[in-house]
Amino acid sequence: MQGETRLQAPTQTGRRAQHDPPLVRYGLIFLAIGAITILIIIPIVNVFYQAFAEGIETYFKNLFSDPDTRHAILLTLTVAPVAVVLNILFGIGAAWAISRFRFPGRTLLTTLIDLPFAVSPVVAGLMFVLLFGLQGYFGEWLREHGYKVIFATPGLILATTFVTLPFVARELIPVMEAIGADEEIAGVSLGANGWQIFWRITLPNIKWGLLYGVILCNARAMGEFGAVYVVSGHIAGQTDTMPLRVEKTVSGIQ
Repeated sequence: MQGETRLQAPTQTGRRAQHDPPLVRYGLIFLAIGAITILIIIPIVNVFYQAFAEGIETYFKNLFSDPDTRHAILLTLTVAPVAVVLNILFGIGAAWAISRFRFPGRTLLTTLIDLPFAVSPVVAGLMFVLLFGLQGYFGEWLREHGYKVIFATPGLILATTFVTLPFVARELIPVMEAIGADEEIAGVSLGANGWQIFWRITLPNIKWGLLYGVILCNARAMGEFGAVYVVSGHIAGQTDTMPLRVEKTVSGIQ
């Protein structure tokens, strides 16, 4: 027994030595909580305080009595879901291709998925103006066929979809790589077709990663400002989304 005690003691001491000192642990926890409080909690509390400063009735009256505000809400609730659905389709397809296959251009596809993270939203909006504006590359063809992209809902959807492109794909790629393709291969060997494999094997395995990606994508789509500011023309009652309408309301612009 004494020999066993002597053998175990160094192990326990070694485990204790791996822990950071209490001052370091509590200091890092305090810094993390402080950063979250300053960057997230205080701004959110201030937003709600300012919104309800004159009472709940005044808040809802200002929210629904102005037709331009109502249109901005409806437009946002149109643009954001469409962008989320498009990103779900792209994200699942891109994640499946990247995690299951090795093909020429795989690295390029991965890089392009991350491109919206590296490009300013304002630059992205300008890119769509240069492509689909009246003087843009496709502008003349669009004008001749009666299509309008810039300063219209399609432009808002394009810009929002672009800036939210990485969220779903980036959440699903590591999940699908970690899961592997063994279950899917087993399904194929048992005679399952592609849709059966997707609905009964792939989707249940990636559902939580997909849900997380959808939440992030929707949050960014609802709050996107820079790209939609450029492509919308910020026309009240026509192309204003909720972030643009909030900016106008706060600054006193009608």
